[in-house]
Amino acid sequence: MHVSRNLPVQAEAPVALTIGNFDGVHLGHQAMLARLKEAANRLDLIACVMTFEPHPREFFAPDQAPTRLTSLREKLELLAAAGVERVQVCRFDFDFARISAEDFIVRILQRGLAVHWVLVGDDFRFGARRAGDFAMLKAFSAKCGFEAEEMPAYSVNGLRVSSTAVREALTMGDLELVRRLLGRPYSISGRVVSGEKLGRKIGFPTANIQLKHNRPPLSGIFAVEAEMEVHDVVRLSSPRWMQAMRGVASLGVRPTVRENGKPVLEVHLFDFDQEIYGCHLRVHFLHKLRNEERYPDLETLTKQIEKDVGHAKNYFETPLHSRAN
Repeated sequence: MHVSRNLPVQAEAPVALTIGNFDGVHLGHQAMLARLKEAANRLDLIACVMTFEPHPREFFAPDQAPTRLTSLREKLELLAAAGVERVQVCRFDFDFARISAEDFIVRILQRGLAVHWVLVGDDFRFGARRAGDFAMLKAFSAKCGFEAEEMPAYSVNGLRVSSTAVREALTMGDLELVRRLLGRPYSISGRVVSGEKLGRKIGFPTANIQLKHNRPPLSGIFAVEAEMEVHDVVRLSSPRWMQAMRGVASLGVRPTVRENGKPVLEVHLFDFDQEIYGCHLRVHFLHKLRNEERYPDLETLTKQIEKDVGHAKNYFETPLHSRAN
């Protein structure tokens, strides 16, 4: 998948395009990507996604913007897995925010990307002051030489699938609903970095995952599965592969350890004692065990971690169909 961060002045090849933030790449997004690929194949075009960095709401009101479900890297990995051939990452700044809706269509879509087919969601808005909508795209489509389609809302059991719905389910700790909205377990990925090594001192060594943002959409103690990115050091050109492991994770501010701490993701992997600093780990959140709590001392915390490990192992020992219900 080709990723471009600079908007071209003149396109080199025509594309089929869909536009959006695609935070989380949930089932609604996946339906859009499937429709994009179908149109690209039918019209012999490149399947292209336009997305924005940062999220426009982060740019205009960072303190009020919703927490992200995925970092840019995670989003790009999910788009690549969905079969997208090209991603146009638009830097959202004052200059971009001032582009008029008409200029966005003519200069960016028509000239810069040579869009021959475009798909947008039913709530899509674009251009300065969000003046553009699907009706405007449709009105310009004939003279600008592209087809425009609108994707209706996607629902699961009567619930509209959206990034907001995923965030709300994560906040409630309803990871089964999250799985139904995403079509997969929710995950966070990042590099393993050096921590305070407190877990090792109390008998539960942890991998500390570098968080890209200080406001993760969930918190608590979880049964998890982790995948580690591994490279063949002998044949550097060989593809990466992922090693699956089970464990228990803590995501929160660790109130027993420090006051006013930043969120930290720590994962204790069962029967695992390798040094993996610098490796990239993807953590899948499967089941919430409890909320984060403050304990009077490390001894009490250690006893609770022992219980958490036991509960997580019990979870993994239950039949798969029971864990899915």
